[in-house]
Amino acid sequence: MEQAVGSDTQSKVSSEHSPWQVSALSKSLKDWIERLGRVWVEGELQSYTERGSGTFGSIRDLDVETAVEIHAFNNSGSDIAPGLAQGDRVVALLQPVFWPKNGKLTMRIVQMHKVGLGELLERIEKLKEQIISEGLVDSSRKKPLPFLPNKIGLITGASSDAEKDVLQNARLRWPQVEFEVINTLVQGDKAAAEVILALQQLDAMDDVDVIIIARGGGSFQDLLPFSDERLVRAVAAASTPIVSAIGHENDQPLLDLVADLRASTPTDAAKRVVPDVADEKDRLQSATQRIWFRLSSLIDSQMQNLSALRTRPVLASPFGFVDTQKELHAQQVRRLTEILDFRIQQAESKVAQLHATASALSPQKTLDRGYSVVISDSGKPLKVVKPGHKFQVISATQEISATVDSVKERHVKRN
Repeated sequence: MEQAVGSDTQSKVSSEHSPWQVSALSKSLKDWIERLGRVWVEGELQSYTERGSGTFGSIRDLDVETAVEIHAFNNSGSDIAPGLAQGDRVVALLQPVFWPKNGKLTMRIVQMHKVGLGELLERIEKLKEQIISEGLVDSSRKKPLPFLPNKIGLITGASSDAEKDVLQNARLRWPQVEFEVINTLVQGDKAAAEVILALQQLDAMDDVDVIIIARGGGSFQDLLPFSDERLVRAVAAASTPIVSAIGHENDQPLLDLVADLRASTPTDAAKRVVPDVADEKDRLQSATQRIWFRLSSLIDSQMQNLSALRTRPVLASPFGFVDTQKELHAQQVRRLTEILDFRIQQAESKVAQLHATASALSPQKTLDRGYSVVISDSGKPLKVVKPGHKFQVISATQEISATVDSVKERHVKRN
C-alpha cells in the first residue's frame, strides 16, 4: 500500500488495484510544491527573452551545469530590473510553480536584479573582515619560499601573457627550472572552481615546492574569482607556499591577503620565486674572492709571526738555552761543593778541638801525671775514711788493695 503524496484535499490511499488519476497526482504535487515558499538564488541568466505575455528564461549555477527555468507573466506583479540580458549575474527571489497540465516545474520570478558592483564590493569587504578576524592573513601563517624550488606549480590561463611572462623570465634567471603548468579559466563564474581544483592537484604533488597563481591584470569584474571565499580558504589551507601574481594595481583581490607572497605582476613572481643564476654566480665569485682575501691575509699574518719567532735567540740557536742552563747548573754544583767542603773542614777542626779538650780532661791523663784515686769497695771515690776501712788505690798502671791503719786530719787553707 502506498500513501498519498501529501495534499490536504487528497487523502485517498493509492494501490495497484486502486490507483490515482494523473490529475489527482498533479494536483497533490501542485499543492505540496506551492507550500515550499520563496527562495533567493544567485546565478547566470540563460535563454533570457521578453515576449508579449511575459519574461522567460533560465538561471544557471555559477559553478556547475545546473539550471532552473524561470518565468514572469505580465500581470503577475513581478519586480524585474530593466535592462537585464543573457549572461548577466543576477540575484532572484523565486517561487516554485507546478503545472499540472504537462507536469512541468518552473520558478516564478518575484524579484530579480543584476548583481551590481556595490553589492559585490560589500560582499568582498565583509569576507575580508571575516578572514582577518579568523587570522588567515596573519604574517605568522605565511610560509617561506624555498631558495631554489625543485619544481614550480603554475596556475594561469592557457597561452596567456601571464604564462609566457612567468615561464620566460624564470628560465632566463635559471635555465634548469622546472614547471608543472595547469591552465584554467581566470575570469568568469567557473574560474574559481577550476583554480581550486588545480591548486589541490599541485598541492598534492611532492615535488612541487611553490605554486604561482597568475593572471595579467583586468577589470574589477574580471578579478572577482580571486576574491571567491572558496578559493581564499583553499589557498589558506594549502601546505605548499602560494604566490599571488594577479598583475593588478588599483584593485586587490582577497587572494593577495592569504597568499604567502604577493607579487605585483607575473614577471615579478618569476623574479621572486627563482634566483637569478647570473646574480648568484656574481655573489659566489664575490664571496670566493672575499674568502681568498681573508685566507691570504691570515696566511701572510701567520708567516710574519713565524718569521718574527724564528729571529728570536731561542729559535735561532735552539741549544743556547740548554747550554745556558747547563752552565748555571755547573756553577751551582761548584758553589755547593765549595760550601760543603768548607763546612766539613770547619766540622773536622771543631771535632779535633773537642777531641783535644776531651783528651786533656781524661782521668787516665791525670793518672799518667802521677796522681792516684782512692775508691771504696763499691767503686765510689772516698773523701773520708776511718781506721780499719778497706779501700783501693788506682794509679796509672796499678790497682792496690789496702786497709786504713790510721787517719790524720789535714787542714787545708782555701782561697
